[in-house]
Amino acid sequence: MININNLGFTYSKKQPPLFQNLDCELQAGSIAGLLGKNGAGKTTLIKLMIGLLFPTDGRVNIMDFDPKQRQPSLLQDIYFLPEEFYIPGISINNYIRANAGFYPRFDLDLLKRLVSAFELPESKNLQKLSYGQKKKFLISFGLATRCRLLVLDEPTNGLDIPSKGIFRKVVAGSLDEDQLVIISTHQVRDVENLIDRLLMLENGNFILQKDLLDIASRLNFSSASAATDESILYSEVVPGGYKIITPSDNGSSSVDIELLFNAISSGNEKLIEYVR
Repeated sequence: MININNLGFTYSKKQPPLFQNLDCELQAGSIAGLLGKNGAGKTTLIKLMIGLLFPTDGRVNIMDFDPKQRQPSLLQDIYFLPEEFYIPGISINNYIRANAGFYPRFDLDLLKRLVSAFELPESKNLQKLSYGQKKKFLISFGLATRCRLLVLDEPTNGLDIPSKGIFRKVVAGSLDEDQLVIISTHQVRDVENLIDRLLMLENGNFILQKDLLDIASRLNFSSASAATDESILYSEVVPGGYKIITPSDNGSSSVDIELLFNAISSGNEKLIEYVR
């Protein structure tokens, strides 16, 4: 689906490169979580993937297309929801009439179900909706396009707690095997039950590219009253004790993505060896 080879990118010749020799491969039928601190390059990488920015070096290939060429046959199969967006002052129904035709696989029945699940008013002017309601509509529209590549940048920002639960449910229940979803987020808790492949960016490089099943087979995530055991690879203080990461003994642990991100970002080489 997506192949990135030796990618290099810089915003200006006067600035150091943001990316150098970056490699990544993502397949259809998965939901990838793109994580990183502010300034790590997540949004820039997304824009390079979908052709809104052009590589300085290297190559990006999506579904056998070069995204910088902006071919309509590729664009009709990509949906991008940025963190900051503009939405026109028209009704939901008029928005659908104006935009659904750009996506050959558009599923109107699915959109109606999602709009109903999010309890959105179909006749109300979109500009008069709250930020969270606008976000819910754009998420619904994106899923209804049935695009093979869906890229969502901070999709749960602005959503209330019930809506975050609905978001997880509708994403998990609306995808086909030929689709790839990339979710870039700081709100790891909102999406960790969806993600099956984890990408972590730091200082313009991937510090982790792994399937969660692989991570779960190597590491155990649990709680403890103390963090003195020599087997502990990483620990964090929480109310009542510690969250800890240890080598896996049975491969059945659920991955605590936020804890793992903190551990790897801290430069814990002992732990990184287990997931490298």
